[in-house]
Amino acid sequence: MAEPKKLRVGILGAGEVAQVIHLPTLNLLSTLFTLTSICDISAQTALHCATKFHIPHHTTSAPELLTHACVDVVFVLTSDEFHAPYTIAALHAGKHVFVEKPLTLSLPSARSILAAEAAAPNGARVFVGYMRRYAPSFVRAFRAEVLSIPRILYARVRDIIGPNAYFVGQSGTEPVRLADFPVGANAEREERVGALVKEAWEGREVTPERMAYTRFLGGLGSHDLSLMREALGGLPERVDAVAVHPPFYNALMTYRNRGGSEEAFAVVYESGVDDVPRFDAHVAVYGEKKSVEIRYDTPYVKGLPIVVVVEEKGEGGEKVRREVMSSYEDAYTAEMRELWGCLVEGRVCKTTVGDAMEDLRLFNMMYKAYDRQMGRT
Repeated sequence: MAEPKKLRVGILGAGEVAQVIHLPTLNLLSTLFTLTSICDISAQTALHCATKFHIPHHTTSAPELLTHACVDVVFVLTSDEFHAPYTIAALHAGKHVFVEKPLTLSLPSARSILAAEAAAPNGARVFVGYMRRYAPSFVRAFRAEVLSIPRILYARVRDIIGPNAYFVGQSGTEPVRLADFPVGANAEREERVGALVKEAWEGREVTPERMAYTRFLGGLGSHDLSLMREALGGLPERVDAVAVHPPFYNALMTYRNRGGSEEAFAVVYESGVDDVPRFDAHVAVYGEKKSVEIRYDTPYVKGLPIVVVVEEKGEGGEKVRREVMSSYEDAYTAEMRELWGCLVEGRVCKTTVGDAMEDLRLFNMMYKAYDRQMGRT
Protein backbone atom coordinates (compact mmCIF):
# COMPACT_ATOMS: atom_id res chain seq x y z
CA MET A 1 0.00 0.00 0.00
CA ALA A 2 1.40 3.38 -1.01
CA GLU A 3 2.20 5.85 1.76
CA PRO A 4 -0.05 8.93 1.92
CA LYS A 5 1.25 12.16 0.46
CA LYS A 6 2.87 14.34 3.09
CA LEU A 7 2.01 18.02 3.12
CA ARG A 8 5.05 20.23 3.73
CA VAL A 9 4.15 22.85 6.32
CA GLY A 10 5.52 26.33 6.90
CA ILE A 11 4.60 27.93 10.24
CA LEU A 12 4.11 31.68 10.30
CA GLY A 13 3.96 32.82 13.91
CA ALA A 14 5.62 30.69 16.61
CA GLY A 15 3.77 31.91 19.69
CA GLU A 16 1.75 30.03 22.27
CA VAL A 17 -0.81 28.41 19.97
CA ALA A 18 1.97 27.15 17.71
CA GLN A 19 4.10 25.76 20.55
CA VAL A 20 1.29 24.27 22.63
CA ILE A 21 -1.04 23.03 19.90
CA HIS A 22 -0.01 22.99 16.27
CA LEU A 23 3.66 22.03 16.34
CA PRO A 24 3.13 19.02 18.67
CA THR A 25 0.02 17.92 16.75
CA LEU A 26 1.71 18.12 13.35
CA ASN A 27 4.71 16.21 14.70
CA LEU A 28 2.43 13.44 15.95
CA LEU A 29 0.73 13.27 12.53
CA SER A 30 4.07 12.64 10.84
CA THR A 31 2.57 10.34 8.17
CA LEU A 32 0.47 13.25 6.87
CA PHE A 33 2.58 16.36 7.54
CA THR A 34 6.22 17.36 7.70
CA LEU A 35 7.44 20.64 9.17
CA THR A 36 9.82 22.33 6.74
CA SER A 37 10.01 26.02 7.73
CA ILE A 38 9.12 28.31 10.60
CA CYS A 39 9.04 32.10 10.83
CA ASP A 40 8.58 34.43 13.76
CA ILE A 41 9.21 38.10 14.40
CA SER A 42 11.47 36.94 17.25
CA ALA A 43 14.63 35.34 15.88
CA GLN A 44 15.23 33.54 19.20
CA THR A 45 11.72 32.05 19.17
CA ALA A 46 12.09 30.86 15.58
CA LEU A 47 15.42 29.24 16.43
CA HIS A 48 14.06 27.66 19.61
CA CYS A 49 11.08 26.09 17.80
CA ALA A 50 13.18 24.94 14.85
CA THR A 51 15.55 23.19 17.25
CA LYS A 52 12.86 21.69 19.48
CA PHE A 53 10.68 20.41 16.62
CA HIS A 54 13.48 19.52 14.18
CA ILE A 55 12.43 22.03 11.50
CA PRO A 56 15.19 22.45 8.90
CA HIS A 57 14.57 26.10 8.01
CA HIS A 58 13.84 29.09 10.25
CA THR A 59 13.66 32.80 9.51
CA THR A 60 12.29 36.17 10.63
CA SER A 61 11.28 37.02 7.06
CA ALA A 62 7.68 36.20 6.19
CA PRO A 63 8.28 36.59 2.41
CA GLU A 64 11.12 34.06 2.67
CA LEU A 65 8.79 31.46 4.17
CA LEU A 66 5.88 32.29 1.85
CA THR A 67 8.01 31.67 -1.24
CA HIS A 68 9.94 28.69 0.13
CA ALA A 69 10.04 25.87 -2.44
CA CYS A 70 9.57 23.21 0.24
CA VAL A 71 6.30 24.62 1.64
CA ASP A 72 2.92 23.37 0.39
CA VAL A 73 0.69 24.88 3.07
CA VAL A 74 1.27 27.93 5.25
CA PHE A 75 -0.10 27.95 8.80
CA VAL A 76 -0.94 31.57 9.69
CA LEU A 77 -0.72 31.60 13.50
CA THR A 78 0.08 35.27 14.03
CA SER A 79 -2.02 37.79 15.91
CA ASP A 80 -5.38 38.59 14.29
CA GLU A 81 -4.36 41.81 12.53
CA PHE A 82 -1.81 39.96 10.39
CA HIS A 83 -4.11 37.13 9.28
CA ALA A 84 -5.38 38.85 6.14
CA PRO A 85 -2.10 40.21 4.71
CA TYR A 86 -0.21 36.95 5.26
CA THR A 87 -3.06 34.79 3.98
CA ILE A 88 -3.30 36.91 0.83
CA ALA A 89 0.47 36.85 0.31
CA ALA A 90 0.53 33.06 0.68
CA LEU A 91 -2.30 32.69 -1.84
CA HIS A 92 -0.49 34.95 -4.30
CA ALA A 93 2.49 32.59 -3.94
CA GLY A 94 0.27 29.63 -4.79
CA LYS A 95 0.37 28.15 -1.27
CA HIS A 96 -2.57 26.59 0.55
CA VAL A 97 -3.37 28.34 3.84
CA PHE A 98 -4.49 27.15 7.24
CA VAL A 99 -5.40 30.30 9.18
CA GLU A 100 -6.40 30.21 12.81
CA LYS A 101 -9.71 31.76 13.72
CA PRO A 102 -10.71 34.49 13.43
CA LEU A 103 -10.13 34.74 9.69
CA THR A 104 -9.83 38.49 10.24
CA LEU A 105 -11.75 41.19 12.13
CA SER A 106 -13.71 43.00 9.40
CA LEU A 107 -15.82 42.09 6.39
CA PRO A 108 -13.86 44.27 3.92
CA SER A 109 -10.68 42.49 5.01
CA ALA A 110 -12.38 39.10 4.56
CA ARG A 111 -13.58 40.05 1.08
CA SER A 112 -9.98 40.79 0.09
CA ILE A 113 -9.02 37.26 1.18
CA LEU A 114 -11.92 35.79 -0.78
CA ALA A 115 -10.82 37.66 -3.92
CA ALA A 116 -7.21 36.49 -3.49
CA GLU A 117 -8.34 32.87 -3.11
CA ALA A 118 -10.43 33.09 -6.29
CA ALA A 119 -7.38 34.32 -8.25
CA ALA A 120 -4.76 32.11 -6.56
CA PRO A 121 -2.47 29.98 -8.73
CA ASN A 122 -2.11 26.23 -8.20
CA GLY A 123 -5.69 25.96 -6.93
CA ALA A 124 -4.57 27.26 -3.54
CA ARG A 125 -7.29 27.07 -0.88
CA VAL A 126 -7.95 28.53 2.57
CA PHE A 127 -8.96 26.40 5.56
CA VAL A 128 -10.06 28.34 8.68
CA GLY A 129 -9.20 26.81 12.06
CA TYR A 130 -12.46 26.26 13.95
CA MET A 131 -11.33 23.08 15.70
CA ARG A 132 -14.42 22.59 17.89
CA ARG A 133 -16.47 21.96 14.76
CA TYR A 134 -14.22 19.01 13.88
CA ALA A 135 -14.45 17.28 17.26
CA PRO A 136 -15.68 13.70 16.62
CA SER A 137 -18.40 14.02 19.29
CA PHE A 138 -19.76 17.11 17.53
CA VAL A 139 -19.57 15.67 14.02
CA ARG A 140 -20.82 12.15 14.79
CA ALA A 141 -23.15 12.58 17.75
CA PHE A 142 -24.23 16.12 18.64
CA ARG A 143 -25.41 17.23 15.19
CA ALA A 144 -27.48 14.05 14.71
CA GLU A 145 -29.06 14.35 18.16
CA VAL A 146 -30.01 17.99 17.53
CA LEU A 147 -31.55 17.13 14.16
CA SER A 148 -33.71 14.52 15.89
CA ILE A 149 -35.47 17.24 17.95
CA PRO A 150 -38.68 18.05 16.02
CA ARG A 151 -39.06 21.54 17.48
CA ILE A 152 -36.34 23.43 19.35
CA LEU A 153 -37.67 25.47 22.27
CA TYR A 154 -34.48 27.07 23.55
CA ALA A 155 -30.69 26.92 23.24
CA ARG A 156 -27.75 28.10 25.32
CA VAL A 157 -24.17 28.78 24.24
CA ARG A 158 -21.68 29.17 27.09
CA ASP A 159 -17.91 29.62 27.30
CA ILE A 160 -16.78 30.71 30.76
CA ILE A 161 -13.18 29.82 31.43
CA GLY A 162 -10.27 30.53 33.71
CA PRO A 163 -6.85 31.88 32.74
CA ASN A 164 -5.11 30.16 29.83
CA ALA A 165 -1.85 30.08 31.76
CA TYR A 166 -3.35 27.59 34.23
CA PHE A 167 -4.11 25.07 31.47
CA VAL A 168 -0.98 25.76 29.42
CA GLY A 169 1.11 25.14 32.54
CA GLN A 170 -0.31 21.61 32.72
CA SER A 171 -0.03 20.81 29.01
CA GLY A 172 3.51 19.43 29.19
CA THR A 173 4.56 21.56 26.22
CA GLU A 174 6.68 24.18 28.07
CA PRO A 175 6.29 27.07 25.59
CA VAL A 176 8.77 29.93 25.69
CA ARG A 177 7.96 33.60 25.33
CA LEU A 178 10.92 35.65 24.12
CA ALA A 179 10.92 39.38 23.41
CA ASP A 180 13.62 40.13 20.84
CA PHE A 181 11.15 42.04 18.66
CA PRO A 182 12.24 44.60 16.06
CA VAL A 183 11.86 48.27 16.87
CA GLY A 184 8.42 49.50 15.84
CA ALA A 185 6.73 46.09 15.86
CA ASN A 186 4.21 47.00 18.57
CA ALA A 187 3.35 50.29 16.89
CA GLU A 188 2.67 48.48 13.62
CA ARG A 189 0.40 46.00 15.38
CA GLU A 190 -1.59 48.78 17.04
CA GLU A 191 -1.97 50.64 13.76
CA ARG A 192 -3.17 47.55 11.91
CA VAL A 193 -5.66 46.47 14.55
CA GLY A 194 -7.01 50.02 14.86
CA ALA A 195 -7.70 50.16 11.14
CA LEU A 196 -9.39 46.74 11.19
CA VAL A 197 -11.63 47.59 14.13
CA LYS A 198 -12.64 50.88 12.48
CA GLU A 199 -13.66 48.85 9.40
CA ALA A 200 -15.56 46.38 11.59
CA TRP A 201 -17.56 49.22 13.14
CA GLU A 202 -18.11 50.74 9.69
CA GLY A 203 -16.13 53.91 10.32
CA ARG A 204 -17.55 54.70 13.75
CA GLU A 205 -15.20 55.88 16.49
CA VAL A 206 -12.96 53.16 17.90
CA THR A 207 -13.64 53.54 21.62
CA PRO A 208 -11.87 51.31 24.18
CA GLU A 209 -15.18 49.45 24.68
CA ARG A 210 -15.58 48.77 20.96
CA MET A 211 -11.97 47.67 20.65
CA ALA A 212 -12.31 45.23 23.57
CA TYR A 213 -15.61 43.86 22.24
CA THR A 214 -14.15 43.25 18.79
CA ARG A 215 -11.06 41.50 20.15
CA PHE A 216 -13.15 39.33 22.46
CA LEU A 217 -15.54 38.18 19.74
CA GLY A 218 -12.65 37.49 17.37
CA GLY A 219 -10.90 35.47 20.09
CA LEU A 220 -13.00 33.35 22.43
CA GLY A 221 -16.33 34.37 20.86
CA SER A 222 -15.60 33.01 17.40
CA HIS A 223 -15.19 29.47 18.83
CA ASP A 224 -18.69 29.47 20.29
CA LEU A 225 -20.59 31.46 17.70
CA SER A 226 -19.20 29.46 14.78
CA LEU A 227 -20.19 26.25 16.58
CA MET A 228 -23.64 27.71 17.22
CA ARG A 229 -24.11 28.55 13.54
CA GLU A 230 -23.39 24.99 12.43
CA ALA A 231 -25.48 23.41 15.19
CA LEU A 232 -28.53 25.62 14.62
CA GLY A 233 -28.37 26.03 10.86
CA GLY A 234 -26.87 29.44 10.19
CA LEU A 235 -27.24 32.99 11.44
CA PRO A 236 -29.96 34.07 13.87
CA GLU A 237 -32.92 36.01 12.55
CA ARG A 238 -31.93 38.88 14.82
CA VAL A 239 -29.85 39.86 17.83
CA ASP A 240 -32.39 41.16 20.34
CA ALA A 241 -30.00 42.43 23.01
CA VAL A 242 -26.40 42.31 24.17
CA ALA A 243 -24.69 42.92 27.50
CA VAL A 244 -21.14 44.22 27.43
CA HIS A 245 -19.54 44.17 30.87
CA PRO A 246 -15.91 43.14 30.34
CA PRO A 247 -14.58 40.57 30.85
CA PHE A 248 -18.08 39.05 30.36
CA TYR A 249 -20.26 39.36 27.28
CA ASN A 250 -23.82 38.19 26.66
CA ALA A 251 -26.36 38.19 23.85
CA LEU A 252 -29.98 37.21 23.35
CA MET A 253 -30.79 36.02 19.82
CA THR A 254 -33.84 34.79 17.95
CA TYR A 255 -33.66 31.72 15.71
CA ARG A 256 -36.29 29.93 13.65
CA ASN A 257 -36.89 26.19 13.65
CA ARG A 258 -35.95 24.42 10.46
CA GLY A 259 -38.55 22.42 8.55
CA GLY A 260 -42.26 23.06 8.48
CA SER A 261 -43.04 24.96 11.68
CA GLU A 262 -40.46 27.76 11.49
CA GLU A 263 -41.45 28.72 15.05
CA ALA A 264 -39.10 31.09 16.83
CA PHE A 265 -36.91 30.16 19.79
CA ALA A 266 -34.42 32.09 21.90
CA VAL A 267 -30.69 31.49 22.15
CA VAL A 268 -28.67 32.89 25.04
CA TYR A 269 -24.93 33.42 24.58
CA GLU A 270 -22.79 33.93 27.67
CA SER A 271 -19.02 34.09 27.73
CA GLY A 272 -16.18 35.49 29.75
CA VAL A 273 -12.85 34.91 31.44
CA ASP A 274 -12.16 35.04 35.17
CA ASP A 275 -9.49 33.72 37.54
CA VAL A 276 -11.20 30.47 38.53
CA PRO A 277 -9.42 27.45 37.00
CA ARG A 278 -12.45 26.02 35.20
CA PHE A 279 -13.37 25.33 31.59
CA ASP A 280 -17.14 25.52 31.11
CA ALA A 281 -17.71 25.48 27.36
CA HIS A 282 -20.90 23.94 26.03
CA VAL A 283 -23.84 24.24 23.67
CA ALA A 284 -27.20 22.99 24.95
CA VAL A 285 -30.35 22.59 22.83
CA TYR A 286 -33.78 21.96 24.39
CA GLY A 287 -36.82 20.37 22.78
CA GLU A 288 -40.17 19.34 24.25
CA LYS A 289 -39.11 15.80 25.14
CA LYS A 290 -35.34 15.89 24.69
CA SER A 291 -32.33 18.05 25.46
CA VAL A 292 -28.83 17.68 24.02
CA GLU A 293 -25.62 19.23 25.32
CA ILE A 294 -22.03 19.02 24.09
CA ARG A 295 -19.33 19.76 26.66
CA TYR A 296 -15.80 20.80 25.76
CA ASP A 297 -12.80 20.73 28.08
CA THR A 298 -9.58 22.71 27.60
CA PRO A 299 -7.87 21.85 24.30
CA TYR A 300 -4.44 22.56 25.79
CA VAL A 301 -4.36 19.16 27.52
CA LYS A 302 -4.64 16.35 24.99
CA GLY A 303 -7.01 13.43 25.46
CA LEU A 304 -9.66 15.12 27.61
CA PRO A 305 -13.06 13.81 26.49
CA ILE A 306 -15.64 15.88 24.63
CA VAL A 307 -18.97 14.47 25.77
CA VAL A 308 -22.52 14.72 24.45
CA VAL A 309 -25.20 14.44 27.17
CA VAL A 310 -28.75 13.53 26.13
CA GLU A 311 -31.70 13.76 28.51
CA GLU A 312 -35.13 12.67 27.31
CA LYS A 313 -38.51 11.43 28.38
CA GLY A 314 -38.72 7.64 28.34
CA GLU A 315 -41.66 5.51 27.27
CA GLY A 316 -42.85 5.20 30.86
CA GLY A 317 -42.52 8.92 31.56
CA GLU A 318 -39.18 8.55 33.31
CA LYS A 319 -36.07 10.63 32.66
CA VAL A 320 -33.51 8.81 30.52
CA ARG A 321 -29.93 10.10 30.46
CA ARG A 322 -27.27 9.04 27.96
CA GLU A 323 -23.65 10.10 27.51
CA VAL A 324 -21.97 9.74 24.12
CA MET A 325 -18.26 10.16 23.53
CA SER A 326 -17.45 9.44 19.89
CA SER A 327 -13.67 9.37 20.30
CA TYR A 328 -10.79 10.26 22.60
CA GLU A 329 -9.09 11.90 19.61
CA ASP A 330 -8.78 15.60 20.35
CA ALA A 331 -10.42 18.24 18.18
CA TYR A 332 -7.14 19.68 16.87
CA THR A 333 -5.96 16.27 15.66
CA ALA A 334 -9.32 15.63 13.98
CA GLU A 335 -9.10 19.09 12.38
CA MET A 336 -5.62 18.37 10.99
CA ARG A 337 -6.82 15.07 9.50
CA GLU A 338 -9.65 16.92 7.80
CA LEU A 339 -7.27 19.62 6.52
CA TRP A 340 -5.13 16.90 4.92
CA GLY A 341 -8.22 15.31 3.38
CA CYS A 342 -9.39 18.63 1.94
CA LEU A 343 -6.02 19.52 0.41
CA VAL A 344 -4.83 16.07 -0.70
CA GLU A 345 -8.02 14.12 -1.37
CA GLY A 346 -10.18 17.04 -2.49
CA ARG A 347 -12.78 16.74 0.25
CA VAL A 348 -15.26 19.57 0.63
CA CYS A 349 -14.07 22.01 3.29
CA LYS A 350 -16.74 23.37 5.62
CA THR A 351 -14.65 26.07 7.36
CA THR A 352 -14.01 28.19 4.30
CA VAL A 353 -13.50 31.93 3.91
CA GLY A 354 -17.17 32.28 3.00
CA ASP A 355 -18.19 30.38 6.12
CA ALA A 356 -15.95 32.50 8.36
CA MET A 357 -17.50 35.64 6.91
CA GLU A 358 -20.79 34.58 8.50
CA ASP A 359 -19.16 35.06 11.91
CA LEU A 360 -18.22 38.60 10.92
CA ARG A 361 -21.80 39.26 9.82
CA LEU A 362 -23.02 38.02 13.19
CA PHE A 363 -20.48 40.24 14.96
CA ASN A 364 -21.88 43.19 13.00
CA MET A 365 -25.39 42.32 14.20
CA MET A 366 -24.08 42.31 17.78
CA TYR A 367 -22.23 45.61 17.31
CA LYS A 368 -25.42 47.25 16.01
CA ALA A 369 -27.43 45.92 18.96
CA TYR A 370 -24.80 47.33 21.31
CA ASP A 371 -24.94 50.75 19.64
CA ARG A 372 -28.75 50.80 19.74
CA GLN A 373 -28.71 50.10 23.45
CA MET A 374 -26.03 52.70 24.10
CA GLY A 375 -27.83 55.30 21.99
CA ARG A 376 -24.79 55.61 19.72
CA THR A 377 -24.39 55.79 15.96
